[in-house]
Amino acid sequence: MIGHDLNGPARILFRGRGKRDNAPCKQRLNQTRRKLVSMDNSEIQKALDSSVELKITVTGRRSGREFSTPVWFVKEGKTVFLMPIKGSKNQWYKNVLKSRRIKISSGKVSLDLPAKPISDSKKVAFVADKFRKKHGASDVKKYYTRFDAAVELSLP
Repeated sequence: MIGHDLNGPARILFRGRGKRDNAPCKQRLNQTRRKLVSMDNSEIQKALDSSVELKITVTGRRSGREFSTPVWFVKEGKTVFLMPIKGSKNQWYKNVLKSRRIKISSGKVSLDLPAKPISDSKKVAFVADKFRKKHGASDVKKYYTRFDAAVELSLP
């Protein structure tokens, strides 16, 4: 049976002869996953609260390669909003439209999340107002050229 050693790579474990029992390994792995999920939630909150920007990674819609770029964000509860600086003309936004997934990273925390593109003008204006409050109206005006698209992410 294949077991997971928490201190190293996966390795093959055999318990006795004959029937192979993998229940203890599955139980230990499930306990570890639960600890990581609860630890990740607090780490996610700390990482997002202490940073101004995230590194996002998207999959290219034609090439299939991964592309990373830093972006500003706004967090409201368990929702993160992203806004592309060139609006719907931005390449990473076009890639999100196709894949509907995005990976966000901040510090040691990294999450692969489903992405919900926003094109409704009222919702985009709501997100833009949040950006102006967090990052300053002058900086948003300076860097953002179009206000016709945003992305909503739900944190675990």
